[in-house]
Amino acid sequence: MNSNIVWHQATVTRQRREAMNGHKSFILWFTGLSGAGKSTLAHRVEDMLYDLGCRTYVFDGDNVRHGLCSDLGFSIEHRSENIRRIGEMSKLFVDAGVIALTAFISPFRHDRDLVRSLAAEGDFIEIYCNTPLDVCEQRDVKGLYQRARRGEIPEFTGISSPYEEPLNPELTVMTGAQDLDSCAMQVLEYLNRQGKISLTNQRSQ
Repeated sequence: MNSNIVWHQATVTRQRREAMNGHKSFILWFTGLSGAGKSTLAHRVEDMLYDLGCRTYVFDGDNVRHGLCSDLGFSIEHRSENIRRIGEMSKLFVDAGVIALTAFISPFRHDRDLVRSLAAEGDFIEIYCNTPLDVCEQRDVKGLYQRARRGEIPEFTGISSPYEEPLNPELTVMTGAQDLDSCAMQVLEYLNRQGKISLTNQRSQ
């Protein structure tokens, strides 16, 4: 990094933004195989957080690759860079007092650990969407798994490229066996126990 670049300290701090919002800011990092329900769960959790009056934003894998990461492919190096960029962006959103929800396969532990290292203690909450591969394949409306098994998609996670399960996630949700709202409530109840949100709040209509 250029030595002339210095981080500017804002006068409106994260703590002041959190106080105005009425809740803590943090990163919810949903990880799991393609088809594990990461995006669906992240958006459902966001809906429920919104109803509690929380300020949120979901970083969805496909959406991010339309813009911020449109220059990246799917090699291991590009996947790592994709996750690094999302980690840095999520960190900025946390500083803005916003709850950042991310829905990315993020198959490699070292990439997820890198994002964790960017965040302050307690700001990175890793949520493992645990769904068996066969269930993910049954859900595959895009036919990606079939194409990967035919060799048409190289380095496809779960088929020709590994998925490294989280070793110590803050939360494991059995998205292959439980219904959506049950999974989402597990996330909210965890956040409530940790003092990140209050389940008694309701958004003013």
